[in-house]
Order: sequence, then C-alpha cells, then structure tokens
Amino acid sequence: MNSLYSPYRLWSVFRLLLSFYLLIKKKDRFLGFSPLPPAKLALVITKLGASFIKLAQVLATRNDFFDEPYLYALKTLHDDLPPMSLSSYERVMEKAFPTSPFIRFDPQPMASASIGQVHEAFIDETTKVAVKLRREGIEKRVRADIRILAVFNRIFRPLFSHTTRHSIESVIAEFSVMIVQECSLNQERSNLEKFSAMYADAGIVFPKCYPTLSCDDALVMSFEEGWRFDDREAILSHGLDIESLIDQLVRFYTDQMLVKGFFHADPHPGNLLINPDGKLVLLDFGMVKRVPNDTRIAIIELIRSANERDFEAYVSAAKRLGTVAYDAPAAELAEFTERMFDIFGNDALDSGSMQKLAFEVLEQTRNLPFKLPQEAIYILRVSAIIEGLGTTYIENFNGIKDILPILQRNIPRALGMKESIFETLMDEVKHIPDDWIALRHVIQRASKGELKVELSDLQYGIIKKELREATAPLYTALMLALGALGGWIAGSEEITYALLGAAIMRLWFR
Repeated sequence: MNSLYSPYRLWSVFRLLLSFYLLIKKKDRFLGFSPLPPAKLALVITKLGASFIKLAQVLATRNDFFDEPYLYALKTLHDDLPPMSLSSYERVMEKAFPTSPFIRFDPQPMASASIGQVHEAFIDETTKVAVKLRREGIEKRVRADIRILAVFNRIFRPLFSHTTRHSIESVIAEFSVMIVQECSLNQERSNLEKFSAMYADAGIVFPKCYPTLSCDDALVMSFEEGWRFDDREAILSHGLDIESLIDQLVRFYTDQMLVKGFFHADPHPGNLLINPDGKLVLLDFGMVKRVPNDTRIAIIELIRSANERDFEAYVSAAKRLGTVAYDAPAAELAEFTERMFDIFGNDALDSGSMQKLAFEVLEQTRNLPFKLPQEAIYILRVSAIIEGLGTTYIENFNGIKDILPILQRNIPRALGMKESIFETLMDEVKHIPDDWIALRHVIQRASKGELKVELSDLQYGIIKKELREATAPLYTALMLALGALGGWIAGSEEITYALLGAAIMRLWFR
C-alpha cells in the first residue's frame, strides 16, 4: 500500500483521534482503549508530521477540551524536523532552479520545518538572501492526511454533542484550508507582497521578495538579521526596550485583526525577530487570514465590554463572535466570565496560581456550550502566542491586565475614527449623502413589503437544531405507524398493535 495510507499511519491517526475523543469527552476508556499519555501523544503527533503538528497547535488553544498536562504537551510541539535527504534536496533544487542564479548557496539549511527548509545564499557579492525550499511531495502528503482526517471524523462524529461536533468540524475545516495554502510558496509570496504593501507604514520590517527567482517550490527573499523575540538574554543585553516592543506588537496585531482585517496568523517566536536597530521583523507568511467585518465588530464589542466589566454584554458579543453557542444560558456564562476575569486580573497571583485557579473554574464548566468557529481559531492562537511572549519579559503578564488596555485604546481607530475630532466629523459629513440614499431605499422597500430580515449562521444553526429535535418524534412515530399499517396489511395483529402502541407512546413522551 502507498506509504501515504500505510496501515501503520492509519492506525496512528486512529489512536490519536481516539485519544482526542476520550480527552474531550472526559472518558477513561472506549472500545478497550485509554487515551495516550501526554508525552506519548506528543511523540505520535511529531511522527505523523506536518499536518498533525499544525492541527495540534490549533487544538492547543482549547482550554475547555484538554487538561493542563495535555495542553502543555500540545503547546510545546514544534515543527522543527530533520532536513530533506540529499537526493530529495537535489531534486527540489533542480526543479526550482534549472539554472542557478546564485553565486553561493549553502546546502546545509539554517532551519528545517514541516513544510520546507531555509538556506542562506548570495545572488551577488553583496546581496544575501534566504531561500525557502518546499519539501518534496509535501502537498500530496498533506492532501492525503486531510482525506484520512475526513474519514475518521465521520466515524467519530456521532459520538460528540451538537456543540462539540461543531467546534471540531470548524477546527478541521479551517486547518484543512490553511495547511493546503501553506504548502504553496507562490501563495506565501503573494501573501508577503500584499502584507508589505498594506502595512508599509506600520514600522515593521518585512522581507523583500525576488519574484523572478521564486516559484512554487522555492521562495527567494532578502535575508533579515535579528534575534528571536524570546531570546531574552540577547535582547536585554543589547539594551532594547522590550516593553515598548511588546506594546508595538499588540498595536500592530490590533491593526491587523480589528482595523484592516488582514492578519499574520502564525507569529510564533521563530517568525518574530528583533533586529539590531530595535525594530520588529516578521517572517513566514504561509498562514495569513482575512477577518470578516461582522467578526471584527464582535471582537470590538468583546473588548469594550471586557474593559467595562459588563459581563452580560461580553457574553452577548461572544455569541455573535461564535465562541459561545447562541442558545447558551447568558447568566451562567456571565458568572463564569466574571470569575475568569477576577483570576487573570489579580496582581497578587503569580502565573502558576492563575493557571491553577483558571483550570479549576474550567473543570466546573465542562458542559457549558463553548464553540470555536473558523474565524476565531487563529485569533485565539495569536492572542495566546503574544501573551506567551509577554510572560518571557514581564512577570505575571496576561491579556486582561496588560493587553486589554492597549486594545481598548485602539478601539476608536478600529471603528474608523480619525486622529482628531475635526477629521472624524468631516469624514462623517462626507458619508451623509450615501447614508441618506441608503435610508430612502430601506423606506421604499418597507413600503412595498419587500424588506427582508436575514438570519446569521448561528441563528440559522439553532433554528435548524430545534426543528430537528422537534420533528424527530413525529418522524419516528410516522415510521412506526407505517410499520403498523404494513403489519395490518400482512394480517399480523400482534405486530400491528405493538407498532401502533409504540407510535402513540413516542408521541406522548416526546
């Protein structure tokens, strides 16, 4: 059998997904199997490679799915892998560069990850470049893994509740789209070019592309020097103001997620450098996402209500964002949210105590209907990564105490307000004619009886679920009644009465 679908690989995926099922459902055993212990789970994921490492990194945002030891194991996963074999490297180079444009090229990679590896090269005596080579056959491997995941997801799907199933399917759907895009270096080059143009005035350094030298198997970029953002010793020894850099990073991501809606979704420490000039350098544009306008508005409302500690408004915004089921009990969730804010906003607690208390609260709320829509997956991941970077330098750094005030200060920009009140007023005056025309059209449609009310996907999902639950007894009773009719036609009175009685009982106890 093809190694993409070898029995050992299929078995490993089955054990991994079964472990996820048991951990999410809080079950000790199923079909005689127990969940893999944290270290073994991480080892299996690493052996399965790119697709499952990326999936695990996404799942690591779900505090409500996993206990502390498993979350730690998932969060410490890295996709650093051995480099390609010499023969594979030579085939990729020959395909990407039939005629070499480099005067020097180091065959030993500087970094080797799941999708590709990066080499140092020179295109002339003074121009140093970074060359990212795509691993041979990685796209086929990833597409095969997506098919395997889809098959096993259908097998496990009936075992999950409606809410949990929605979350898992959203994770898999978003993961599948993003990892296929990440396999294309042409797509990464396009992302980098768009990003560099959109955020040219952000004060962030981006690599420069060499499109004439690049292709889908190789991306040639300017070589950017710097220290990893988490290299505390090097950064502090050079006297750089790390707090202002963290502030700039948060403001930059606020601009990405709330203002322009086009954001870099993978800012792990290896992709964030600080150069000798004290500037932030952003690398690796394989994972870039767009945030829809309604999602941005929900996030803004979430930030504002969090800053004002209006927890009912916070829960309402979370429902619109989709991280909480639309029919979830608002009062219970508001109480849960207030408890979590009290924990993370407590300056007297160290980070270990905060985490311990937070897990205790989460353990008591396992049945609350949290969800993870596709748009929220990477926003949560980015937030977790930035918070992790902050804790490297600032004691007890956390999102509520340190990040929330920065986000709150940037809400006016996210809402489109200008630097001065006069500019804001002039901008509003410019839009008055358009707003008046729009209002007139609404009034005309209403007078003709043509005004339409649109349901959000979340509302539609709840209505569909409730209709399904309401009609299920009727459908079952109808099937039983038809069976009774068949029994009567066949002349079997016992079967007829039994099925008819079952139909009546099903309707009575619905």
